[in-house]
Order: sequence, then structure tokens, then C-alpha cells
Amino acid sequence: MTTGNNMAAVARLIGDPARANMLDAMLDAQAHSAGELATIAGVSAATASGHLRQLLDGGLVAVAAQGRHRYYRLASPEVARLLEGLMAVTAPLVTRHRATPRVPNALREARTCYDHLAGRLGIAITDTLVANGAVRIDDNNIAVTDHGRAWLGEMAIDLDAPRGWGRRPVCRPCLDWSERRPHLAGVLGAALLERLLDRGWIARVDGSRAIRVTPPGAAELRRRFGYEPG
Repeated sequence: MTTGNNMAAVARLIGDPARANMLDAMLDAQAHSAGELATIAGVSAATASGHLRQLLDGGLVAVAAQGRHRYYRLASPEVARLLEGLMAVTAPLVTRHRATPRVPNALREARTCYDHLAGRLGIAITDTLVANGAVRIDDNNIAVTDHGRAWLGEMAIDLDAPRGWGRRPVCRPCLDWSERRPHLAGVLGAALLERLLDRGWIARVDGSRAIRVTPPGAAELRRRFGYEPG
């Protein structure tokens, strides 16, 4: 009974459109001010504060203070997984009577899924790592092979390096709600996003979860992962 009540409480928090839009914005794994989230949700500052207080009390978001300012982000990767799972379930409901899904092209092409890559770019990277034996998929479980660790070393990615991510799995599948297939998450997914950003092959788009491929990145992503920007 307690488990069911807790599930219902979380569902009620997410079920409000303003709070749902705030949570969706925080899926970029960045910190947002209450004012920014109020604008995204289309509500007043006072109403946004009330919604954020509920999300904090419910354990879905966390807050950090910097001077007089407070910034909000999702409380954990598990919350991000929950939201992405809901998107995967709700996308067919929205598009059932349409010929094509209403997913913005920029988001379908490449976006962040909390702290890892999604969209066509995320799928292309996943497919390449599986095809070259760097990653093995077995019964929906994903594991990095010895060959994969050596290959990732060439990209200056050390999966064993401490990153403050606690007991997160090295690699796990995450259902891509626009492509309807799993992409890579976990420590590996986050490390790949971090490395591609560091090398300047991709860049974040302000105010969006969309990811932009830079001209140098287009050549490298084509060579390494067979990715052709749409």
C-alpha cells in the first residue's frame, strides 16, 4: 500500500502541466533559475515558486544557492530516467492520428538526455560501438568489452576514473523516445558527451536540450561513427 501511495504522489507531481514542463526543461542536466522555469512553464513567479517547492518536497528536484540566487536541477539520474520513460510512453499517444511524430528536427537530430546523448547522433554512436565490438548487448543488457575499453582509451575516456557518480552502472540502455530504440547511458554515456563537448565536436544550444554539431565535429563524427547530420 505504501509503495502504491508513493507512486501516486509522484504521478500527481508530474501530472501538473506547469510542473511537467519545468521537469522537461531540467532534463538538460543544467541548473535553472526559478524565473527561467516560470517562463518555460508559462506561469507567474509566485506560482512557479509554489510548484518548485512541491517538486523539492517530493524529491524530484534539488536546489543549490549561489549568493542570493537559487538554481534548480533534477534530483538524480533516476528522475531523468523516469521522465524519459514517460516520454517514450506518451509520444505514440500524441502522434497516433498523425503521419509523422511532432518532434522538433533539432531535438530528433541530437539532444541531451540528462547527461548523455540522444537522438540520431546518440543512436549512431551506439550502433557503431556495438558493430565494432566495443559494446555488447545481450538480453537488453549492455556491457563494455575489453576491446571497447581500449578503444575508449584512444578517446581519452577512462571508465574507472572517479567522477563522483556513486554506484551508477558503467553502461546501460536508455530508450530513445524519438528514435524508439535504446541509446547508451550510464557512466559511458556521460563520459562520451563530456568528451565530445571538450573536443569541440558538438556544442550545447542555449535554452534547449538540442545539441549542435560543429564543422570540425561533423568530419570526426562521420569518420568515427558514420554519422551524417540531417
